Parts: sequence; C-alpha cells; structure tokens
Amino acid sequence: MIDAWLEEVKRKSDPSTLGMILVHNGVVRGTSKHGKPVTGMKLSYDRAMLQSSVERFKAKDGIVDIRAWINEGDLQIGDDIMMLLVAGRLRTDVLPVFEELLSIIKKEIVREEET
Repeated sequence: MIDAWLEEVKRKSDPSTLGMILVHNGVVRGTSKHGKPVTGMKLSYDRAMLQSSVERFKAKDGIVDIRAWINEGDLQIGDDIMMLLVAGRLRTDVLPVFEELLSIIKKEIVREEET
C-alpha cells in the first residue's frame, strides 16, 4: 500500500511543489504502553471524522497530498494498525501537519483496546 501511495503521489504531483513525503506505519506491539504483555488489540475508528480531518489538513498551505488507512477489527501482534502519508513542499510544511494529524487520529478518531 505505501509503495503504491508513494508512486501515485509522485506521479500526480507537480515537481515544483513536492519536496518531502513522510510516512507512518503503526504496528501492534507485543507489550502495552505500560510494558505489560498483550496478545492483540480490538480497533475501530470514526470514518467521517478521519475523512474530514484529512481534508482539513490537505487544504493547508504547502501540503500536496495526504493518505490515511486504518485497520479495524481484532488485530494480532505484528498486524498493521494504521498507515499515514503526508506529502508537501518543505519539511517545515509537512512535519507539523504530520504530527498534528497523527495525534488527532490517535487521540480522537481511533478507539483501541489491548487484549
């Protein structure tokens, strides 16, 4: 998925406006945030909120494209949780958008329960 996103963003973007692509691939860990063992996680998310957040950030100056995918259901250790791509003009355009959007997704859009 990430390779296809990268190829498509590069192909469809104006080279004068694309200078950085930042990618995140979250994976189910074998330990919780507190260091306790887990066997997996149950994950769901608000699709409408994800879409509106992506569109809002995509409209920011210097941003060329944003792609987001979130896995849903019963996930096992090693499964992909989420993939996020933010492409833009400069590092100073891309990094703040990437960090803020990722934070919103994790805190407000995704509901996860470690098992």
